[in-house]
Amino acid sequence: MKDKQFWTVAGSIFVLFMIFWFAGHPFFVAERAVMFWSILIVGGVLIYSTRMAKMGEKIFLRTIPGLKAVEEAVGRSTEMGKPVLYVPGIMDMDQVETVAGVVVLGHVAKMTARYETSLNVPVSRAIVMKAARESCRESYLLEGRPDLFHDDMVHYLTDDQFAYAAGVNGIMLREKPAACLYMGKFYAESLLLAETGNSIGAIQIAGTASPSQIPFFVTACDYTLIGEEFFAASAYLSQEPELIGGVKGQDTLKILAVAVMLLATIFNVFHDLNWISWDVLGYLTVQ
Repeated sequence: MKDKQFWTVAGSIFVLFMIFWFAGHPFFVAERAVMFWSILIVGGVLIYSTRMAKMGEKIFLRTIPGLKAVEEAVGRSTEMGKPVLYVPGIMDMDQVETVAGVVVLGHVAKMTARYETSLNVPVSRAIVMKAARESCRESYLLEGRPDLFHDDMVHYLTDDQFAYAAGVNGIMLREKPAACLYMGKFYAESLLLAETGNSIGAIQIAGTASPSQIPFFVTACDYTLIGEEFFAASAYLSQEPELIGGVKGQDTLKILAVAVMLLATIFNVFHDLNWISWDVLGYLTVQ
C-alpha cells in the first residue's frame, strides 16, 4: 500500500472512531479498555516499524555468531564433500519452534543449492515432512537448481522420540556429515544428538527456545541460538525489510511492556501508601 493510500485509510479509520466515541461509544465495554488500547499500540508499532523498514530506514541488527556460522558450516561441508544434516526437532507444526526451524531450513537449502552440497533432513512428523519438502523445493527453485532437489532429501523416520534419536545418530555415524544443524523443539534427545555429532567432528549449530535443553546444546555444540535469537533467524538470514521491521517492532513493544510494568509498580506503591487514589492494578486487570 502506497503512503497516500495508507494515510487515507488510517485517517478514515480515526475519523470513524472519533465519531463512534463522541456518539456515546455504544457497546464499548469500559472494563476492557486496557485490552483495546493494547491492541491499538501493538498494531500501530508493528505497522510503523515495518513501513519504515520498507521505506529504507537503516535498522541495526546485532551480529549473531551462530547465524553467521551457518554459511561457514555449509561451505565446510562443500569443501569436504560431505552432506549437511538438518534436524528440525521432534514436534509437529503446531509448535512455533518447529515453524521457525522449517523457515531456517529454507535458507539453509538455498545455500546447499548454491554450493551444490548434499542436504539430509530426517523428520519425525508427517506434516513437518511435507512442509520441509516444500520449503526445500522452493529454495532450490529460487536458486535456479531444481534439478538438484529430490524428495528423499527430506524423509520420515518415526514418531517415537528415542527411536528417532537413534535413527538420526545412525545417519551421523554412517554418513559422517561435516555440519549438523538442530533447529526446532527438542527434549531429552538433544544431548544424544549433540554428543554423537561432536564425536564425528562435525561443526554443530543449534537453535531452540526450550529452556531445559539450551544447557546441553551450549555444552556440546559450537554455536547455539538461544530463544529470541532463534526466532529472529529468518529476518537475519533473509535481510527482508518486512521481517527486520517486525523484529524492531517487537523489541520496541518489549521496552514499552517493561516500562509499563515499572510504572505500574510505582503507582501501585503510591496507591498502597494512600498518596494517590487511582488503582492502577484495577485498571490494568482485564475483567
